[in-house]
Amino acid sequence: MFLRRIIGIDNNTLLGILAILFWGSTVAFSRSLTEQLGTITAGGLVFILSALFAWVYLLFTSPGKFKKMIHLPPFYLWGCGTLFVIYMATLYLAIGLSTNRQQVIEVSIINYLWPGLTLLFSVPVLQKRAHLSIIPGILLGFVGVYVAMNPYHYFSFSPFLRNISNNSLPYIFAFIAAISWALYSTLARKWAGKDEEGAVPIFLFLTGLLLLILGLFFQEESVWSLKVGLELLYMAIFPTFLAYSFWDQAMRRGNIVLVAALSYFTPLLSVFISSIYLQIIIDIRLWVASILVVIGAIISKLSILETKDF
Repeated sequence: MFLRRIIGIDNNTLLGILAILFWGSTVAFSRSLTEQLGTITAGGLVFILSALFAWVYLLFTSPGKFKKMIHLPPFYLWGCGTLFVIYMATLYLAIGLSTNRQQVIEVSIINYLWPGLTLLFSVPVLQKRAHLSIIPGILLGFVGVYVAMNPYHYFSFSPFLRNISNNSLPYIFAFIAAISWALYSTLARKWAGKDEEGAVPIFLFLTGLLLLILGLFFQEESVWSLKVGLELLYMAIFPTFLAYSFWDQAMRRGNIVLVAALSYFTPLLSVFISSIYLQIIIDIRLWVASILVVIGAIISKLSILETKDF
């Protein structure tokens, strides 16, 4: 109630905003882990550990919640669960299979199409009403993402497309990730609605289990150190366990339009953190992208008409 009075948003929406902040570090830390542990091994360990934290939390706070989770609508459990696993797996594959850290930024532009896709999908899936201004708003946000993550100094798609053709798998996986997460974000609201519980702990466990099973068919070399352990712990708790739990609750019970619009800031934050942590140089394009992303987010937010349910 205090947050509602001070900043005008409910607690569920605030959790969605916190998820966005945590996700800003996902690309940087995920890339660092995949370089040291291997793509599949890193992803599997992150999600298994985050699922463990989730189950321990539920055990001590509300042991009866698991029973409630398995009685959630089947469409949500199976449909959103599948989309969740697909997103997590393809995102880690996109990051891990990138040939270098520069390409990690390039595949991120495709993955971060999901905020705009979430807003678009909310119109047909959630029956939201939107002004035509949503089109330039989303496009402007996409341009901001492109400017922030474009590795070239000129607005030419030819070298960008040539770069994609040299190693297409990461880009394909990133595109699948973008679509699957946008669908998850909207369908979670449609199929689970404002049910008190989500099933993120189950989804995290299934994702980790799938990746660890896949890891049995690959022989990845892992190099362990204190740094790796700390990165693994951080990824499991903040950008994974907390962020995805917060996001799921925000999508089901918060202001989905506001949170989705603010999620345009995720690529900007991601580039900033990645530039520092992965030692990628930032130039003036980042500040230009900041203005474009902010304007695009505002236009997109204002273009969709609010209803009592949202």
